[in-house]
Amino acid sequence: MSADGSWNVTMNTPMGAQKATLVLSTGGGKLTGQMKGAQGNLDLLDGKCDGDNVSWCANLTQPMPIKLEFTGKVDGNKIGGSVKLGAFGNATWEGTRA
Repeated sequence: MSADGSWNVTMNTPMGAQKATLVLSTGGGKLTGQMKGAQGNLDLLDGKCDGDNVSWCANLTQPMPIKLEFTGKVDGNKIGGSVKLGAFGNATWEGTRA
């Protein structure tokens, strides 16, 4: 199923659950969009989609600069996977179609 659309997601980070809205668009194996949350709006970088699998990066600037590296999978109206939190290890994330 397509990743296109809006998703309400939660990242389970060392700082607790972080909620955000993902707005995704796919085409030609590329994934673009934004992640909107308490830290502001982040553009998705280096986005890729391959079937149900998705990946992208985002550069968090608040409360400190961190490169977030997401991998995940779409399963119907659910999405989720893991995210590398720079030097802070890995976390899981999950969400549902908005």
